[in-house]
Formats: sequence, C-alpha cells, structure tokens
Amino acid sequence: MRQIVLDTETTGLDPNEGHRIIEVGCVEIINRKVTDNRFHVYINPEREIDAGAIEVHGITNQFLEDKPLYKDVASDLLTYLKGAELIIHNAPFDVGFLNAEYRKLDGSWKGINQHCSITDTLQMARKMHPGQKNNLDALCRRYEVDNSQRDLHGALLDAEILAEVYLAMTGGQTTLGLGEEQTDTTPSGEQKIQPVRTDRPVLKVIRATPDELSQHEKRLDALEKASNGTPVWRRLAEQAEV
Repeated sequence: MRQIVLDTETTGLDPNEGHRIIEVGCVEIINRKVTDNRFHVYINPEREIDAGAIEVHGITNQFLEDKPLYKDVASDLLTYLKGAELIIHNAPFDVGFLNAEYRKLDGSWKGINQHCSITDTLQMARKMHPGQKNNLDALCRRYEVDNSQRDLHGALLDAEILAEVYLAMTGGQTTLGLGEEQTDTTPSGEQKIQPVRTDRPVLKVIRATPDELSQHEKRLDALEKASNGTPVWRRLAEQAEV
C-alpha cells in the first residue's frame, strides 16, 4: 500500500483569482512506514505573493526568482504521485491548486483524482473529534506529535508532521518487533507460530529485606486500625495460603 502525504504553499487563497503554487512537499508511506522517498520543490509562480500569504509561510518573491516554473516540475511530480493514495489536510484546497496548475498546461486535464485516490484528514478528524479544533496544530497536541519547529508553515515540514498525525489517527504502526520475532508465514501466506525463545537471560529477583517487611507490616497494621477491616494485601495473602 503506497500513500503520499502532500502539502502545498501558495501565493494566496484562490486559484480562480490567479494564485499559484510556490512549494510542494510530499512524504511517502509504504505499508504504514514512512520512507526516505520524498518530493520537495520550490516554484517560481510568475506573479507576486500576497502579503498575508508571506506572513503564513515566510516565502518571498525574491527567494523564488531563480526557482523552476511549474511546467518544469509537473511531469516529475505527477510520476511521483501516480497510483498512490494522497493524504492531505483540507484536501479541496491543495487539490484545487494542483488541478488549476495542470489545466494551465493541458486544457483536457480531468483532475488529479484520475491518477490518485484522495483522503482528507481534516474530514477524518471532524468525524473523529466533532466540535473540537481539528487544524494541524490541534491534532499535534491531541496525538502528542512534536510540531515545535513549525513557527511558519512549510510544505515539506507540514507533510512530515501530517504523516505522523495520520499514522496516530489510524492506529499507529501495524507491526512491532515482538510480533516479527514470534510469527512467520508459510509459502501459502498462512501465519505459523514460532517457538518461544528459551535463551533469554533469567530475570533477577530482588526480595524485600527484613526491615522492609517489618515496615510493610506496620503500615498494614495502621491501615487495618484506621479502616476497621482487613487490608486487601492481607486478604490476598490469606487467599494464597488456602
């Protein structure tokens, strides 16, 4: 299962007003594990960036002057995305900009959903946590994902953070080392049980000292006097002796 967590930064809020993509950041997840196969590019939008947008992401016109145009990266990006499930927070925003960019290059473009499936984590979060804030920062707090470096928005950084949030929202890792040690599969794909390891070191037992046992009994005496009843520890000890 191949998933791509995707985020964009733009010159403004609405592609129908001529706003353009200026950054694309993508993180690949294969079988619920983040890989090193990432896609990241800054893009010269051939227009001015709104002041409000600069306040959000900090990317300036001067920084983008020597960056490639969208037409120069469009083919590589589409090749990277094809066939994957796109994981996007507030997908209509990013998908709208992607479709606008590709339509500028190809008037017959039918939409990115012709090449990929799309999952909107904002809609997921609203169903899972109705009536609560569900922006990326709120989800980071809820799922204890570190976003301390997120002073400004950035497409690659936000995609990296969203990848962690998405895995946490959908149950985290699906396999642990313990499971891999104890189970295997047959050629037919059936699971078989591996023998329990017998070469593990014997655990050291540390017993209470006579003084510690005496202090424990004194504490139980005090509890018994205060409650006018037998403490649970003594009841358990009595049951064990039966």
